[in-house]
Formats: sequence, structure tokens, C-alpha cells
Amino acid sequence: MPTYHRTFPARPEEITRARRWTRAVLGTHPCADDAALVVTELGTNAIAHTTSPHPAFRLAITDDGGQAVTISVTDSGSTASRPHVEHADDGATGGRGLYLVTACATAWQVTGDHHGHTVTAHLRTPA
Repeated sequence: MPTYHRTFPARPEEITRARRWTRAVLGTHPCADDAALVVTELGTNAIAHTTSPHPAFRLAITDDGGQAVTISVTDSGSTASRPHVEHADDGATGGRGLYLVTACATAWQVTGDHHGHTVTAHLRTPA
């Protein structure tokens, strides 16, 4: 199972680069579209919620050969809050990122502390 790693500066325009890199890594993998959405949401959260003086986010993609993909995004840390699913009001302009991840992923988890949180999403190829 190959795992690909890349670190991106914590700037909004880097989300597009991370999404493109994800698509380049996964090519025609059946999970590529969902993986790109997950990377967009987790990368955006990593940028929005870090208070690190050196903000960046690290992306890892593991492809198990066509059956599943694992996406992990690690933020720069220095935040007191732990990533969690929010239930945003209809008029809210944010707060749906992890909710979308849960819709795409068969499982997801958060590890880490104020030095950095990693959110990992496991995506399975549809039967």
C-alpha cells in the first residue's frame, strides 16, 4: 500500500493545490472524487482552526490498491479545540466540513493534541 505525503502552506489557495494533488495521486481510483472532497474539507478546517505561528497542513494519502483510500490531514496545532462534527443552522455559512466527511467516509477519527490534530478518513470503493 503506497502512502503519499505532502505539506502545504496554510493559505486558502493551497486547498486547490491539495485537491489537484489528490486527484493526481489517485488518478482513476473509484474514491477519487470523494477523496478530493474530504481533502477540501479537512484542509480548510486545518487552515481555519490553527493558531500556530508557522501554519501549514500535512496531507497523507494511502491507496490500498483500488479497494479503499485513507486520507489524513494534520494541522499545525496551537488550538485548544478538538475537531468535531457541528450541526450548523440552515443559514450558517460554515460548520459542515466534518459532517460532509462523515457522509463520504466509512469511518473517521481524530488523534493529537494542541501540538497538532490529525483527522483520518477511510473511504471504501463502492461495491
